Amino acid sequence: MASTETSVPFRAGQEGYASFRIPAVVATGGGTLLAFCEGRVGSRDDFGNIDIVLKRSTDGGLTWGPLQVAAKNGDALSGNPAPVVLDTGRVLLVHLRNAALATEDAIRRGKVSAADGRRVWVQHSDDEGLTWSSPKEITKQTKKDTWRWYATTPGHAVRLSTGRVVVPANHSLPPAGKDTGTEGKYNGGHCLLSDDGGETWRIGYVDDNTDNYINVNETTATELPDGRVYFNTRTDSTAPGTRADAYSRDGGQSLVKPFRPQAGLTGPVVEGSVLQLRDPDVLLYSGPADPGFRALMTIRASTDDGVTWRPAHTVDGLPAGYSDLVRVDDDTVGLLYETGDFGAYETIVFRRVPVTGLT
Repeated sequence: MASTETSVPFRAGQEGYASFRIPAVVATGGGTLLAFCEGRVGSRDDFGNIDIVLKRSTDGGLTWGPLQVAAKNGDALSGNPAPVVLDTGRVLLVHLRNAALATEDAIRRGKVSAADGRRVWVQHSDDEGLTWSSPKEITKQTKKDTWRWYATTPGHAVRLSTGRVVVPANHSLPPAGKDTGTEGKYNGGHCLLSDDGGETWRIGYVDDNTDNYINVNETTATELPDGRVYFNTRTDSTAPGTRADAYSRDGGQSLVKPFRPQAGLTGPVVEGSVLQLRDPDVLLYSGPADPGFRALMTIRASTDDGVTWRPAHTVDGLPAGYSDLVRVDDDTVGLLYETGDFGAYETIVFRRVPVTGLT
């Protein structure tokens, strides 16, 4: 069996950024890998001066080109990159922006208006990530006025076999549906849909949960061999475990059932990534496997469309956080993930994993 290989596209404290977080990765039609993340200028905090940065690899992730800034919002936040490659070769980048220096706490607690909270933008590249169009705001198409906190994915978005683009997202509501000024829970999930290559958008399913059984949070998705869309989400609630999942038969417009616990994926409360392989048909999930800490990055596999899971590849026992999966070529899966010797946010590492070792 071929061995794994690793490279380090992002290292905290270098290239003008105090920290790099929130990885996302896609492969273009020409085989170029685009590794995105948030470049956090002053600290590791989730708010403040944050850019979406990018590195390109033309050798399958063995080496990486210079750092590029794909999206910038002055001294405020531009984050949660959700890239996706269209059948035309165009790369879409859906992402979020905060107005001014609005903090997470202020947005969650309703201390800033919807106009000054989190807003949704999209831009594109027609040259495999070398240059990018001017960003276009799509908030009015993708966010309801009652939603307070708002986040896309993180991780890559999905282009279905029909051509539809699906971007998982989540939101919060004021307690009991009323704006009382107190913090709301992460209690709603939804997705964004585009059927014209990102020109126009609309909201797909909405799964609001106000009883704190499952609080849909950071969600990723993939298309199963039978055409269903599989959604897997982080949750921190009274339901068993820290993961939940759901299925859609109509391309994300609705869910067959609301999100239900997926206690077969043991791990801490953290973002995870899913990827459906074709030839062989196997569904993959990446995320830390330690039940109490962000550590022990592991790829798990399912051959029954996400009903049951088994460990397929454990990276190491080190601290680890967010991750994203990509099919590099016929023989290789790529894993872009946060890790470090003494903390999960020291580096973002790219790991090449042989498909044979996962199946």
